Amino acid sequence: MGVDTALIWAMIILFGVMLYVIADGFDLGIGLLFPFIRDKRSRDRIMHSVAPVWDGNETWLVMGGAGLLAAFPLAYSTILSALYIPILLMLTGLILRGVAFEARLKARDRSLHLWDKAFSGGSLLATFFQGIILGAYIEGIPMEGDAFAGGPWDWITLFALFCGGGLVVTYALLGSTWLIMKTEGELQAVVRNVSRPLTLVLVLFMAGVSVWTPLAHPNIAERWFTLPNLYWLAPLPAVTGLACVGLYRSVRHAEVMPFVMTLVVIALGYLGLIVSLWPNVIPPDVSIWEASSPAASQGFALVGTLLIVPIILVYSAWSYYVFRGKVQDDEGYH
Repeated sequence: MGVDTALIWAMIILFGVMLYVIADGFDLGIGLLFPFIRDKRSRDRIMHSVAPVWDGNETWLVMGGAGLLAAFPLAYSTILSALYIPILLMLTGLILRGVAFEARLKARDRSLHLWDKAFSGGSLLATFFQGIILGAYIEGIPMEGDAFAGGPWDWITLFALFCGGGLVVTYALLGSTWLIMKTEGELQAVVRNVSRPLTLVLVLFMAGVSVWTPLAHPNIAERWFTLPNLYWLAPLPAVTGLACVGLYRSVRHAEVMPFVMTLVVIALGYLGLIVSLWPNVIPPDVSIWEASSPAASQGFALVGTLLIVPIILVYSAWSYYVFRGKVQDDEGYH
């Protein structure tokens, strides 16, 4: 039996997307929280908390896109054709946010508020349209043969808008729990107070998606609610519910646990998404094997990927280790 390179590539891309959501999610989240933090010193501390790592976090987005092109070119061309407008708007938000991050460090007091607004607005734009992309992807992409058969505005649906709002709440919670872990004093108290209602709203969004998707998609309902799948999958929502309770309780006093529990909740939600769509790379019915490039091409790209991914992981882990601990007012890390 030969090596299933399509399956390996699917695992790599799923892993890369998950790392992107975790890593870039919290630094997008701090931008979403800027309107709740008014004073300059607190905003400076927030920026210091991610300054050493924020640009490296986007490596996983690049890797996911490049991997999709190399391993599943049909999926790459179809998804970009269907979602090029929200993808373009997402990238615009990321660019605006990145420029604002760097320009803010050099800005004078009279222009600082403009870059703060650009940073917050870029974070909101990027996050909301990432959620739109996710929602439109879950709803499915119409195809005729090997080509996208829909229109340029098919992604504007109530479910996609709902997912956009849900991801904004998710990233904001990820950012607030990151700041609980990285700050102290008055700023930490503020983000603790923000985190508790965000947790409750996130639970509502997750419950909404969990009910909406099987009602709208019979194939997803069959995946979750037919026997024996029901026996195997029932623990997943139960564990997710327990993780949400643990997150809500930990926000009150704990330092690191709120961020860890937020990661657990996000990972469980991501696992539920994979269960719902697997093995389709173009929902609702184009599998990873049908959309894959030749095995020789996948194998060639796989060699380089398996060499470089461990290096990126080690470098990223070392960066987070070096910049561990709390941030101070004007000193950054100590």
